[in-house]
Amino acid sequence: MKNILFFVLLFFVMAGNSQIQKNNQSQLTIEQIMQAPEKWIGASPEEIFWSEINNAIFFNWNPKQDTLASLYRYSLKSKKIQKVPLKEKVKVSSGGKYNSDRTKKVVVRNGNIFLLDLQKETEKQLTNWLEQISSVQFALDDTHISFMKNQNLFVLNLESGTIRQVTHFVNEEEKTEKESKGQEKWLENQQIELFEVLKEKKAKEKARENRRELEKPELPEKIFLGKNRLQSASLSPTGNFVIYTTGKNSQELTNTSVTHWVTESGYTEEKGARAKVGSAETKVEMSIFDVKNNQKINIKTSSIPGLKDLPDYLSDYPEKMPQDSSEIKERKFNLLGPVWNETEDLAVVVALAHDNKDRWILLLDPAIGTMELLDRQRDEAWIGGPGIGGWGSSTGTIDWLSDGKSVWFHSEESGYSHLYAVNIETQKKKALTSGKFEVFDAFLSNDKKHFYFTANKVHPGVKHLYKMQVEGGELTQITSLEGNSDVKLSPDEKYLAIRYSYANKPWELYLQENKPGAAAIQVTHSTTPEFDEYDWRIPEFITFEAEDGAEVHARLYRPENPQPKGPAVIFVHGAGYLQNAHKWWSQYFREYQFHNFLVDNGYTVLDIDYRGSAGYGRDWRTGIYRHMGGKDLSDHVDGAKMLVEKYDVSPNRIGIYGGSYGGFITLMAMFTEPGVFAAGAALRSVTDWAHYNHGYTSNILNTPVEDSIAFVRSSPIYFAEGLQGALLMCHGMVDDNVQFQDIVRLTQRLIELGKENWELAVYPVEPHAFTEPTSWVDEYKRIYKLFEENLKE
Repeated sequence: MKNILFFVLLFFVMAGNSQIQKNNQSQLTIEQIMQAPEKWIGASPEEIFWSEINNAIFFNWNPKQDTLASLYRYSLKSKKIQKVPLKEKVKVSSGGKYNSDRTKKVVVRNGNIFLLDLQKETEKQLTNWLEQISSVQFALDDTHISFMKNQNLFVLNLESGTIRQVTHFVNEEEKTEKESKGQEKWLENQQIELFEVLKEKKAKEKARENRRELEKPELPEKIFLGKNRLQSASLSPTGNFVIYTTGKNSQELTNTSVTHWVTESGYTEEKGARAKVGSAETKVEMSIFDVKNNQKINIKTSSIPGLKDLPDYLSDYPEKMPQDSSEIKERKFNLLGPVWNETEDLAVVVALAHDNKDRWILLLDPAIGTMELLDRQRDEAWIGGPGIGGWGSSTGTIDWLSDGKSVWFHSEESGYSHLYAVNIETQKKKALTSGKFEVFDAFLSNDKKHFYFTANKVHPGVKHLYKMQVEGGELTQITSLEGNSDVKLSPDEKYLAIRYSYANKPWELYLQENKPGAAAIQVTHSTTPEFDEYDWRIPEFITFEAEDGAEVHARLYRPENPQPKGPAVIFVHGAGYLQNAHKWWSQYFREYQFHNFLVDNGYTVLDIDYRGSAGYGRDWRTGIYRHMGGKDLSDHVDGAKMLVEKYDVSPNRIGIYGGSYGGFITLMAMFTEPGVFAAGAALRSVTDWAHYNHGYTSNILNTPVEDSIAFVRSSPIYFAEGLQGALLMCHGMVDDNVQFQDIVRLTQRLIELGKENWELAVYPVEPHAFTEPTSWVDEYKRIYKLFEENLKE
């Protein structure tokens, strides 16, 4: 009897062990999850927009896995989805501009202007030419349409159909006639005095010139751009002024190039690429053309305060500090905009300092070219955040309220990006929203009495649509699905077209009435049957405490029956300023699937929104200033400790991997925290920030010449001697973002240091974001092999 009981117990133990082994063998393969996403996952609806008469939603979709996506239409009446025929597609417009009462709309098709009458449901073609135009909108109290063509501004009279050229920009230097001087001038005068034939000839030439001047049609004054490039031109509401911006590239700019190795010609080919950080950037200037008086007006910038303010980091370089204020030069800045007042010839413009420390919002009077300060935002790290713009080229989200006396905009004054309004007469500023959350994609309702915007008020990883009165006050939540609701409001504002996703559910189209708590009805189903067969995990959304007491948000994936002292992998998202520990479908969908695969095979996986990530306010955004590889890396070290202490992960069996910025953090982890991470896979990694681009890098680290301390302590190449664990590096050879030179330089450094526990895989046809499924498969097989060989006992 005892023997029978023994064998019965043995059978159940063996069966249990067999079940555990089965659970630890993934139903997925790397070949599956790394194939073209539209074939394996399915193609989600994209580029959603409404019909002008509110009866249909249009979107690009590819449910049948054709070569290209097509335009589809969902009818609100029939509740059916249909593919839009090509003949009809050419008449469907997703862009365009409304007139003031939203009864008409102007759109561009194939370079021609069409006027839509939304009440009569008719359209009229206004031009018929083989031209390219842009910036089409209503002007002059909706009686005209303005547009840009051949780098000049035109207006079309809707009543007469005539087209008038408003500006005359010329891409050349102004030429001046050479005047004779000295001996040459004396000889010319002598000839005229001595010879009647020359005197009569000169008199006739002068008479012809005077006649031509009198008979010449009234034309706009030529504006010579020289070496500058016209960037924009905008007509004032009255048509009396044009504000235009030009960009000038420095002659000191040196661009890089990328060698392409696998080409149709059989020869290597060089293709131009970006400049490196510290290269002189484009200076954007703004000027005014007085249409009525046919003259150019220069803008006076003396009212911009703080142009001589020095950044705090210079205190680390006392030798660079000026001895007295007279030695301080004004900082360079870009003038961007304008945003016109709808009824008066007044405009709001934005000045952005080239050193990324200041954003000035200014009121411009185009009649005299003077500016008045409305708001100054200064950040000793760098200007940024949702709706704020930055990067030297964006005004951010900014507009006028309906009273014409106040301007609304975003600011991080409270520590989070919120809406503010400032009165142009009193300069009194008011916060319209507040709290420990961020406001995104704000816009005014049709009647301009309310704001609509997205915010992560409920949770940092959840986005909803909100409505609020323009004066501020209570926020009304409109959407209710947990995750991310990317909303397109119908033209009459009665319905929401929602592109929605959750952590384990890709993006789909939903329809909802514009009422709080209304049900959202799913319209599309895009995932394939094969993808739906797998039970995709919803990660645990957790927080843990960093070494400095900060709360860190993360995604956690765990096996159902985790092995005691088992292995773990930490994933590092890219971009730095990006959010991934959220509750919607990740843009890192391949990595999300790989994490499911790892969990199936017994790994615990942690995905952290480390310092520098988006969605958590200004202090989190700028937590990496002057030291990338500082708090962003220590957040991952703290995450590893949390896995050991709370989830019984072995401290000797933790790996780390990521791409781009994630690859950079992986290198810093492997070089400076060798006791924490046993293995790491660094993909398309920045190895030396002095070789990355200017816009991104100068925000965070300033420039190598100005702040060498920041670059040295932030660049992995200086710490390569610390490598102890197993390191895999993967890089595309035609990467024009983090260029192949980056990994080649680090490779040479590792060779010279005599390091042996590393390997490099290169991908000859791949740019920064891989395009070929075979490359994805090869890369992730190598990553998995690295972890299997170094993290499994």
